[in-house]
Amino acid sequence: MSSVKKISISLLAVFFSFGFSIAKHSNIHSRVVEDPLKIYTEKCASCHGEKVEAFVDRKWKHGNKKDDLIKSISKGYTDFGMPAWGEVIPQQEIVAVADLIVESLKTVEQYSFAKEKNKSAGPAIFKSTSITVGVDTIATGFTSPWGFEQLADGSFLITDRSGELYKVGADKNKIRIEGIPDVVAEGQGGLLDIALHPKYAENGWVYLSYSKLKVEDGKKLTATAVVRGKIKGNQFTESQEIFEALPYTNTRHHYGSRLVFDKKGYLFISVGDRGQEKIFPQDVETQHGKIHRINDDGTIPSDNPFVGKGKAYPSIYAYGIRNPQGMTMDPTTGLIWESEHGPRGGDELNIISSGANYGWPVISYGINYDGKPITSISKKEGMEQPITYWIPSIAPSGLTFVTGDKYPEWKGNIMAGSLRFNYVNRCVVKNNKVVSQEKILLNVGRVRNVEMGKDGYLYVAVEGPGAVYRLKPL
Repeated sequence: MSSVKKISISLLAVFFSFGFSIAKHSNIHSRVVEDPLKIYTEKCASCHGEKVEAFVDRKWKHGNKKDDLIKSISKGYTDFGMPAWGEVIPQQEIVAVADLIVESLKTVEQYSFAKEKNKSAGPAIFKSTSITVGVDTIATGFTSPWGFEQLADGSFLITDRSGELYKVGADKNKIRIEGIPDVVAEGQGGLLDIALHPKYAENGWVYLSYSKLKVEDGKKLTATAVVRGKIKGNQFTESQEIFEALPYTNTRHHYGSRLVFDKKGYLFISVGDRGQEKIFPQDVETQHGKIHRINDDGTIPSDNPFVGKGKAYPSIYAYGIRNPQGMTMDPTTGLIWESEHGPRGGDELNIISSGANYGWPVISYGINYDGKPITSISKKEGMEQPITYWIPSIAPSGLTFVTGDKYPEWKGNIMAGSLRFNYVNRCVVKNNKVVSQEKILLNVGRVRNVEMGKDGYLYVAVEGPGAVYRLKPL
């Protein structure tokens, strides 16, 4: 074979070898990258939860920048139970998952305003997309102003979770009301909500919910209880206990508890799961993790959904509830709306229906505080879906519908306080659906309650500085 021919064959071999290498290399990089959400669902969700938005709401031990995430996914942290996926998932797909997580972090970053301080001089001024309001201080000096009612003469009844009930006059003078029940002001317990009878002007009944103490075998146990009484002078008199949620437990959280009368005069009571989600919310033979409906004197309406159903408590109206911190009636439709804390993520806004199961803990949009899933599903037949839910958790508190003409652009909206991020969440509602939301009163404080006063003004109660404010349109 001639040297020329040998060289030609060699060059041809090199060409084909080089061409094959390019084709192979090109094929690798032209490979369609799998949907990162699908990868997360298949490979990550069993440990980190169904919703990426809930997973990212956490403290990051190893950093949350893109390079940090790629390293964590690729090499893992086996001592902490995180496997190394570098030999299982192609690198470009690891990069795609890291991008997904970085993008999802924006759901947390939207609340970065909570780290800022209100720099307004004098009375604070807050601007929304439609209204500018100022705040007038109605009362201060509270630990946690929880419940709020305005009387016909313009004065206020305000509960402090520390165990005090105050009457605040138009002159802003606080008078402590004596004779209320002893409360267990520990953890999330204490003196909670307050409601006036629909015919208060005629009968004077005032309703209080609180954490009630019981000592059994030397152990302090508590329950969510409701009493009614009348205020005469500075005394709570004629006290009658009309409800207690059984059984008593040794936990000190998730009491609920809001009180709302509907248009028919029934009293709705929200009760949390007391931190025992595996036991109470789905069991109608217990009263925790439920919404209850009773008559004004504590007797049971004959048309309650569990009346005559074996050992089920007849006061139960709805169940599968976690930690209900807000409840209100739509003054137009008469429907009862409720907000509750999820775990990490999955705070909910619900319309409460007779006999309905709201799913906790079988379904949830959140994960546990330790980062592990509580459940692998967020939907199930026979269980209600929330009207809307919040990820990350905003820790919704008091809830009210805007009525009257002082805030025309907000009329019919739902206002929900945020304990976690120090603002009020405005929900625009149409046909019982939340169609848009806006964060207002940024950095006003840790909002415990939002209420419409009888004078047509909105009132906001905040912890730290422990005050109640009136919102005045400017």
